[in-house]
Amino acid sequence: MDFEELAPTIQKYGASPGNLITILQKAQDIYGYLSMDCVNYISKMTKIKSSKIYGVITFYAQFRLKPIGRNLIMLCQGTACHVNNAKMIEEAVCEFLEIKNGETTKDGMFTLNNVACLGCCSLSPAMMIKREDGAVTYGNLTKESVRDILAGFR
Repeated sequence: MDFEELAPTIQKYGASPGNLITILQKAQDIYGYLSMDCVNYISKMTKIKSSKIYGVITFYAQFRLKPIGRNLIMLCQGTACHVNNAKMIEEAVCEFLEIKNGETTKDGMFTLNNVACLGCCSLSPAMMIKREDGAVTYGNLTKESVRDILAGFR
């Protein structure tokens, strides 16, 4: 894999180990996830051990080591969503797409990620679907509305 697009970020931030998260965020933005080749490249360029980089990646939930689907479903599990039946919404998504949290559909169309909070508590239960062209937040979800939303993507 060619990491040419990441080089300017490493050149700008690579001198300080305190900037590792910024570099990892940019790499994930560019490539969609953090492959081991990418981790090794960042290690080589920043002189930070790949084991330390891997430790940071696995500590923070924002980082992914596997590619995601074209549509990333971020399903809120925050307090407001929890008390407004987020579990039922998760079950509806899982049943409709035949995946579990952290998995990607066989066709590569969707990845499901439970998140701690989307910050839109007045819309609970809520989910955000992130695509290449942006993200859309859906609120006041029901089993039926979730099915309709997901069916609309297919």
